[in-house]
Amino acid sequence: MLDFERRLWTDGYERVAGLDEAGRGCLAGPVVAAAVVLPPEMEIPTIQDSKALSEEERLAAREQIEEQALAFAIARCSPDEIDELNILQAALKAMRRAAHQCQPPPDFLLVDGNQWSRSLTDAPWPYETVVKGDATSQSIAAASILAKTERDAMMRSLHDEHPEYGWESNVGYPTQQHYEALAEHGATPYHRRSFTLFRE
Repeated sequence: MLDFERRLWTDGYERVAGLDEAGRGCLAGPVVAAAVVLPPEMEIPTIQDSKALSEEERLAAREQIEEQALAFAIARCSPDEIDELNILQAALKAMRRAAHQCQPPPDFLLVDGNQWSRSLTDAPWPYETVVKGDATSQSIAAASILAKTERDAMMRSLHDEHPEYGWESNVGYPTQQHYEALAEHGATPYHRRSFTLFRE
């Protein structure tokens, strides 16, 4: 989980930030991204791909990340921004926001996925995209944990306002209950109008 980081540390980069996002496939809520800079050569076994962890393990790992990271930041793009930009561009924008908010700033970005362009970053940092980075890079995995736990908490906080959509359990993802509630009650201001919200 440290192969990418070790190569960059050897090349002289001291603050390697992992970037990842959560919520691209949801019908409602923002897309949330995180940037995490971990100390060089610190291997934390509890940090793994957020999808491979239970909720309890994710929350415990988040505490450890926030205690030990050199820097971290969490950012989001709203449903309105998703509708305006499209979900891919909104996810990239959220990751750029997170990178900009990191203090002290990173000097290299490891970005989950295969979509990125320095021209989009509004920053001079070099970068590398890593397909399935949340399973192969500790920094990206840490970012995936922060993004996932933050977004889940946000959606659950909206459950009391709109309990019929089941956000307490589905956190905005497509489920039978979510679609049925949309058919019966319509969309809320938190729904992404550019997505297919209603089944035929």
